[in-house]
Amino acid sequence: MNEQTEQTENGVVIVGAGMAGVQTAVALRERGFTGPVTLLGAEPHQPYDRPPLSKAVLLGKAEDSAFDVDFEALDIELRLGTEVTGLRAAARELDTEVGPVPYGVLVLATGAQPLTLPGTGGVPGVHLLRTLDDAERLRPVLAAAPSIVVVGAGWIGAEFATAAREAGCEVTVVEAADRVLAGALPAEVAEPMARWYAEAGAELVTGAKVAGIDEGRVLLGDGRTLPAGAVVVGIGARPATGWLAGTGVELGPDGSVTADAYLRTSLPGVYAVGDCASFPSARYGSRLLVHHWDNALQGPRAVAANILAGEPAEAYDPVPYFWSEQFGRFVQYAGHHGGADTLLWRGDPGERAWSVCWLKDGALVALLAVGRPRDLAQGRKLIETGAPLDPAKVRDPATPLKSAAA
Repeated sequence: MNEQTEQTENGVVIVGAGMAGVQTAVALRERGFTGPVTLLGAEPHQPYDRPPLSKAVLLGKAEDSAFDVDFEALDIELRLGTEVTGLRAAARELDTEVGPVPYGVLVLATGAQPLTLPGTGGVPGVHLLRTLDDAERLRPVLAAAPSIVVVGAGWIGAEFATAAREAGCEVTVVEAADRVLAGALPAEVAEPMARWYAEAGAELVTGAKVAGIDEGRVLLGDGRTLPAGAVVVGIGARPATGWLAGTGVELGPDGSVTADAYLRTSLPGVYAVGDCASFPSARYGSRLLVHHWDNALQGPRAVAANILAGEPAEAYDPVPYFWSEQFGRFVQYAGHHGGADTLLWRGDPGERAWSVCWLKDGALVALLAVGRPRDLAQGRKLIETGAPLDPAKVRDPATPLKSAAA
């Protein structure tokens, strides 16, 4: 019996009861693990899915988005309202506000926490949208249909602006960069997406930094003032790993746990998965930090396989995928376009359905699809195979993407 197998028999403790944590616990049971499994969640609510928060829950179309998982039937011990504050590797114990929690094998699945605007803590009318409580606080605000200022024109900012317009609010979106999605997409790809704001009746203000927020107004760095019945901040997120400082778990400059290809951390018997962890991708030749739902769904399967094997068994190197519903459009992205050498358009970006393909050395490495789910499905498979493509066929939106293989 190796050391990991022995420790596994002493139980697996998972820190974080979001998608990654829940799916890790479920995957362990599905693969036949019979030892103790404990899931620690900082929030008091039953574990829930986050994507509906900016849509159904926010608009009152759903009360919550709890996972359909019978934890009792799976013999998963669920400890809610338990915030973990420290890790003592030598003792194999976690520190919590209610006392120490021993572990045999540990999985870090703490997710990410939203970035805040300096100086806005405690200012009335300023909101984040990351948790169920955030959505429940914002729901009556939207129902009152005030003028709303959204800070940040990224994915979450666009989704919230969409919901606010649907609720009848006047919406102004303020972005410090000179364009939308500045950290996510090239300028030429993001440019047509910026037009969606005006089409939906939302005002977009780019190249504008927020200098301060008073009750009822947002002050911009150039002296302008925007009326705001409420302010929603959506300027990104950072791995929720501050509590790991000094524990021996290696963290990267971005705050992520630097897991290896098998999602193992720098500490023996400790794994990391989901939004809190980065991993080396052989496919893309770089370390990836993926803050999206599909990563939190797929990674746990590799973690469970490696825990049960007691040794490296299943490398994790997915084709990253995410989607966003905004301004009446379904946007999907697969892959990683960093390092691509060719960008090809499929369709007219002025229309409601189009795609963008990124190639490297003739093979597809990433794809953005707007209203073209078939392109996404076929493109994802092409990325996985690495097959060389015929650029002329890729550019023709009438040609199925799968037929573009050279």
